[in-house]
Amino acid sequence: MKMAANLKLLSFLIPCAFLVPVLITMAPNLKGAWNSEALQNMKTVFISIFLEAAPFLLIGVLLSSLMQWFVSEEMIRKLTPKNPVGGVLVAGLLGIVFPICECGMIPVVRRLMHKGMPPYIAVTFILSGPVVNPIVFTATLLAFPSHPEITIARMGLAFAVAAAIGGLVYMFVRQNPLRKPKATVTEVKTHPGFKMAQPHSHSTDHDHVHDKNWRSFFIHAGDEFVDMSKYLVIGALITACIQTFISRSDLISLGNGPVASYAFMMGFAYVLSLCSTSDAFVASAFSHTFALGPLLSFLVLGPMLDFKSTLMLLSTFRTRFVIGLSLVIIALVFAGSWLIKLLA
Repeated sequence: MKMAANLKLLSFLIPCAFLVPVLITMAPNLKGAWNSEALQNMKTVFISIFLEAAPFLLIGVLLSSLMQWFVSEEMIRKLTPKNPVGGVLVAGLLGIVFPICECGMIPVVRRLMHKGMPPYIAVTFILSGPVVNPIVFTATLLAFPSHPEITIARMGLAFAVAAAIGGLVYMFVRQNPLRKPKATVTEVKTHPGFKMAQPHSHSTDHDHVHDKNWRSFFIHAGDEFVDMSKYLVIGALITACIQTFISRSDLISLGNGPVASYAFMMGFAYVLSLCSTSDAFVASAFSHTFALGPLLSFLVLGPMLDFKSTLMLLSTFRTRFVIGLSLVIIALVFAGSWLIKLLA
């Protein structure tokens, strides 16, 4: 089995051996291209996106490691509301107590789900937490000082979308959506209508139990950070390329129509992959170009679903679940922002 894996890896390395001489031959041209203004801008954008998100990811994995120590499965079961409506409402407001950016939210929620948190509560927390918290509330007020209704509408729409999706997950998701090797899990019931995947003692993922000492704490935190940061790096790199090589004027020209403006702002939020604590300042630059509805779609969709968080979700949840979740988020954010614009 090991030999077959090595041979499979070798098949990917052989083309690289032919690519090396080509890169050496083109080295002077490549060096000049890399030092061009556009690529310098790309590197700057990439570094800014990564440095903006990395601290929140680090906070998330440190909280995840603390939960590995101090939060037991029994504690999660006691604190989880038995009533699904109460569970969704509590999860939607947890961001007020735990103001974590979307970059750090996923490792925290993954740990809580391994401890026994039901998926509908976890998903509600993932979607609402990055928006419904005091840091984002303050940042949005500062970005739109003369339009406090935008801040209120953002908080309300984010909570409503997260609660609605939490309810849908409760009604329709019966299996644990976490991504796990099939050979290392058994199913145990942890909540009515939900089967929790329980790792065997020989599981190879990062959820095995360490001794409770500082060394194991930092080993667990390091494992989590490396596991999640590679998706952050890929997402930040692709986002930086799109921001650098596609001009904003070309993107704005795509959003002239009443529906296209929503599609543009939602797509723009997905591509930019900004942190929820800073995206309001980007949105304020479009306040004279777009109406309330498109601005809200940008402010609500971005923290719930962007390129880098999609990769991180795919590393945590099953692909089918992430696809379905993404489609529902897009549909509800569009419908909600459209409705608020009509009522405003």
